[in-house]
Amino acid sequence: MLTPAPSTTPDPPTQRIPLVELRNIQVSFGGVRAVDGVTIDLYPGEVVGLVGGNGAGKTTLMRTLSGARPPDSGQIRVDGQPSTIADPRAAKALGIETIYQTLALADNLDAPANVFLGRELTSAAGALDDAAMESATRKVITRLNPNFKSFKMPVLRLSGGQRQAVAIARAIHFNARALIMDEPTAALGPAETAQVHNLIRQLQREGIGIFLVSHDIHDVFDLSDRISVMYHGRLVGTVNKQDVTTEEVLGMIILGKPPTKLTPQELAELRGSGG
Repeated sequence: MLTPAPSTTPDPPTQRIPLVELRNIQVSFGGVRAVDGVTIDLYPGEVVGLVGGNGAGKTTLMRTLSGARPPDSGQIRVDGQPSTIADPRAAKALGIETIYQTLALADNLDAPANVFLGRELTSAAGALDDAAMESATRKVITRLNPNFKSFKMPVLRLSGGQRQAVAIARAIHFNARALIMDEPTAALGPAETAQVHNLIRQLQREGIGIFLVSHDIHDVFDLSDRISVMYHGRLVGTVNKQDVTTEEVLGMIILGKPPTKLTPQELAELRGSGG
């Protein structure tokens, strides 16, 4: 019996499965379609910038993923599996957490109390285990920001970058794998913005996927691997950051046109606007 010759055909490349997919998502409020058939995805360790003008639908789209507003139609898939996210608790159970612009921190409490807020650790006697909560908080925040030392201070007295670290620590300590970050550097100065950028890059290194919702085009270009642009509820397109210019992305945001449809005159005007 002849032995078959070894195949010279290469094995097909391993197909990467997105951490999260939103497929053909539709959301309406009354007669207004706020999100109209949008499809985007996110891979582990990737930052996808989600941008668009006011009313573009990006916040509503992310609310479907966070469980705050389930879609009217379409499908959400997590690790390739169809998933129903009826409320924020269901999102958290799937490892999807949201870091809101307000951060939702209890200002009068310190970092450990905020990280474990609503999920406090208790001793065998039923008392709060403050030492265990502080120890766990130190581990996770030090991983994000080795210079963070203010574990006993009410978070009201922390800098904006430190407050972001506490909010992120709360999410990833409870095994978040995908983060929605809403305007994470809004109202921060340059030094605090740099702190937040470092936090996001550390999350990437740990394999956490991030949807970055931002109006700051410079933040988006500094941090994103891909950029998804929405315009009046629709997806204009998703582009690789290295393949586009700032002017082309501004054209997607302002004019609702993909880069291939922008005219030289339109690009010149966008360039002249200063970005």
